Formats: sequence, structure tokens, C-alpha cells
Amino acid sequence: MTTTTTPRTPRSPRTTTDPATAPAPRPAPPVPLAATAPAPWADLVSAALLGTERRVPPVAVRPGQSAAAALLDAAAVSTVRRRAALRPAPAGERPSPAPADPRPLMPAAARRRLALLLADRGGAGGSRRGTAPDLTELLPQWLAAAHGHGYRAPDALLPALLDTARARTDLRPAALALAGPRALWLARLNDDWAFALRGIGRPAAHPAAQDPEDVRRRWEEGLFAERIALLASLRRHDPQAGLALLGTTWATERAEDRLMFLDSLRDDLTPADEPFLEQALSDRSRNVRATAAELLSALPGSALAARMARRAHSCVGLDRTAGTPVVAVEAPHECDAGMQRDGVAPKPPSGRGERSWWLGQLVEATPLDGWRDRFASRTPAAIVALPVADDWRTELHDAWCRAAVRQRNGDWARALLGAPGAPDPSAEVAPAGSSRDLTKLLTVLPDDERARWVAEFIAAHGLSEAFRMLGVCAVPWTEALGRSVVDALDIARDAGSYPWSFSGVMGLAERCLDPSAADRLDMLTAVTDEPEGASPGSGGYWSEAFQRLVGTLRLRATMQAELAPPTAEDGRGAP
Repeated sequence: MTTTTTPRTPRSPRTTTDPATAPAPRPAPPVPLAATAPAPWADLVSAALLGTERRVPPVAVRPGQSAAAALLDAAAVSTVRRRAALRPAPAGERPSPAPADPRPLMPAAARRRLALLLADRGGAGGSRRGTAPDLTELLPQWLAAAHGHGYRAPDALLPALLDTARARTDLRPAALALAGPRALWLARLNDDWAFALRGIGRPAAHPAAQDPEDVRRRWEEGLFAERIALLASLRRHDPQAGLALLGTTWATERAEDRLMFLDSLRDDLTPADEPFLEQALSDRSRNVRATAAELLSALPGSALAARMARRAHSCVGLDRTAGTPVVAVEAPHECDAGMQRDGVAPKPPSGRGERSWWLGQLVEATPLDGWRDRFASRTPAAIVALPVADDWRTELHDAWCRAAVRQRNGDWARALLGAPGAPDPSAEVAPAGSSRDLTKLLTVLPDDERARWVAEFIAAHGLSEAFRMLGVCAVPWTEALGRSVVDALDIARDAGSYPWSFSGVMGLAERCLDPSAADRLDMLTAVTDEPEGASPGSGGYWSEAFQRLVGTLRLRATMQAELAPPTAEDGRGAP
């Protein structure tokens, strides 16, 4: 048997490589730093886990630097970025230095007080029981007082001050005024404070003193709130310049924007605005037409006011046929096209008759001074005292009240308010079914007269109807008004009244009473015996409430003293 053997192919001799003499892995070529984008965090982690020998790290390696060191450097930079919550990006330009604020820094005690007020801005929340003052309610007064002294806020507290203004829009004017130009510098670096740049709540600069081209650009390109602020500021300094600016874009504005722009003219209304407002009576929007008519009726010499007066005088007059003068009323029988163009709404609200609805709108838009001639030269008080025929008294007097508020007529407001100590104010001043607002009427009176009227009202009728009235009285309250409020609270306590129903008035007293009254109120802080039938626990609540009132008044006095300008003797205000 023959066997065949296939020759084997000779193997190559096995070679072994000495690790010491083996060539090192070829490193990645250096990449310029400026040309390399930051590597994703996941890629950095992957290269670290596998090792730089098995995976070339996706980072720039400087000459003379190992790949492992470059990876660790990149990881450190990326970690800092991640902790700062910033996306990797090329470095931006360094911000310019903050502008100087030449105002003096407030005294050291006041700086510490501001830090405490801002730290407590969240408030305790929930119940107000306890004797500690509510610092969140004192912050507005403190900011206004500090700005009144001409101080600037400490630089270190500007971020907290801006955060507070962001959360509470009611604080923005006072907070931004105190913060000054450095707050605007900070706002450009933080979008959370962008409201400071938009003029929202910020005392606006005089636009007339700025570049007209810049004013036009801001008007055409700014946000709506910025445009409203710009228009209001310009109107305060130059009403006609503001109106001219509004006219440049009026035809292209949206209806809701036209309405808001028109309403912003209210505070600085002048007779020169009449042609523009007359033109707005033909606007496409019903709300714009109604607002234009309301503004025109606030100008006693306007053509619309004269048209309304003719209509109202034909409906209301003096009737002497029965011997005793009586106000006779014949309400309109229709609402024609002319009345509708002048702002009379034809459709009444639910529950109102058409004729009484039309009559009220006519009388409300009629100049009040014209009624003197219509009623034989009688004074407003004499006209209001006249009997009104056919149960039209409430409707007629309500319309006169609205007219007095719109036209800011003090004589008519006094006549319609009547005596604050009347035996039955609900029947004499605001009868059942009446829509008149006594608080709005009070705003027409000067501060001292308003406080005196409210004080007498509270002395005669207590606090049940006085809360909103107190809210429109100047702060601090006059001595007479403060005494009336405290006496009424004391009477309510002695009567065993439900204590929590007076918490709103007590809160107002903490902010509005003169701080000098604190010592006089000390006697009210004691816990008294609860009368029979009193609310359970009312004695303890009243004691806590009066302790909190006294403590808050003393704290307000301390804060006022801390804001006093430093003297050469005490050296206060030094850093």
C-alpha cells in the first residue's frame, strides 16, 4: 500500500517583541485649542474608562502634555461648566465696569435693616397670629423712606433687591429707584431681571432730553410695556409731544393696544387732546370709542361734554308746579346714533331698564358746573337736597357721584357724601340698590379733609364699612383718624366681637398709624376678661393683636431713626 504525504508549508519563525523596545502608540497630532469645540461629557467619561492608550481622548493636547493629562484638564473644565449650569461656549467679552452712583450710601444700621427685610421677603405665610411684626408689609415704606433721604442701596444687596422686585411688582418703582444705575447694569447680565431694562416700574428718564431718533426707535421697536412707559413719561413732560408720537403709529396698532394707549392719556389730559379724542369716537373698536368718550367728558369744555349736557338737561330739570321745588326726570325714550357715537351704550346690563341706563350715562358725562344754572343758581349741596320725583333719586344721585369722581369736583363730592355722622348713612349716603362708591368720592377730597371725614364716620358708625375708606387715607394717619380707629378697635374688643373680622383693619393700623402712638397703646396689650357671649379665645387674640401693633409701631420708629442722616458727632454711616 502506497501512502502519499503532502509536504507542509514551512512556518515562519515565531518572533517575540520585547515591551521595552516596542514602539509607543502614535499619539494624536496636537490640535490648536481655539479650533477645538468642547467635547461632550459622555465622550470624556468613555475615554477615561477605556484608557487613553485604547481610545484617543477627544480633547486638544498641548505640546509636551500627555493625553491623560489633557483628558483630566478637559474633564475639570467641563465639571465647572456643568456645576455653573452653563452650556460650553466660546468666551464672551468681559462686561464693562458698573457705572458710578454718586448718591451717598445709607448708614450702617440701615444697611443691616435692609438685609433683614430682604431676607424675610418670603414672609411667614399662613396665620398672622403672634406678636412679631410682618416685615414684608414694612418693606414698601422702608424703600420709599430710604429713597426720600437720597440714599443708594449697598452694592452687595442689589441682587437680593432685584429678586424681591421681580417677585413683587408693587415694589418695583421704589426698589429700582433705590437701586439706581447699577441695578440696570446687573439686569443686563441676568435675564431674570430684564423687567428693570424695560422701564416696567422704573422711574423713566425724561424722553424729551434724549435723542429724538432714539425715542422714535424705542417707540417703534420696544415691547408693549416699554412703549406704555415711554408714552406716559413723555406725556408728563410734554403732553403734545406724547400725543404726536402716538399718532405716528395709531392707525396700525391693534385694537387692544389702542385701548391701552388711549387710557394712558387719562392722567395728563389737556384740552389740546380733544381733536385726537374726537377722531377716536369713530374708531373700529367699541371699547376704544367708549374710552374716548369718557375722556372727552372729563374735559368740561369739550364739544362732547356740551352735547351730553344738552341731552341731560332736557331730561332733568326743576319743577315748581306743585309749590315745593322738585327735581323732575324724564329719561330718554331711545338711544339714537348720535348718543351711541358719543359713548352711550345702548344695551343695559342684566337687571337694569333701558331708559334708566341711558339716563345715567348722559348725566355722568355732563359737566357738573352746568347744573347750577339748570337749578336756578343753587349750590351743589342745595341741588342734592332737593326731592326727586318718581323714585329717580337713587339713579340720578349715583350718576352725579360718578361724574364727581370723573371730573374731580370737590364741591359735588362733599354734597353727595353728606355728613359722616348722619344717623343712617346707608339710607342717606348709599341707599339700597345704589351703585355709588363712597371710597372713590373720598379720593376727590384733599388729604386732611378726607381723613377728618373718615374719622367722624368711624366714630359714629364703627369699622364695619370703613376698611376701604381707610385704604385711601394718607399715611401716616392723622392723630384724629388714628384715635378713631384705635377707639373703635377697643370698643369691639370690650364688646366681645369676633376678633378675626378686624384683622384687615389691624393690619392697616400697623402700617398707617403714626409710630408715636405706640406708648399710648401699651395699656391695650393686656389680656382682658372675655364678656359673656364673646368668641372663645378672643381675649388672647386681641392681646396678641395689640402687642403686634405696638411692636410694629416701635419697629417703624426705629427704622426711621436708622435712616436719619449721620452727624459729625456720631459718625454713623461709615462702612
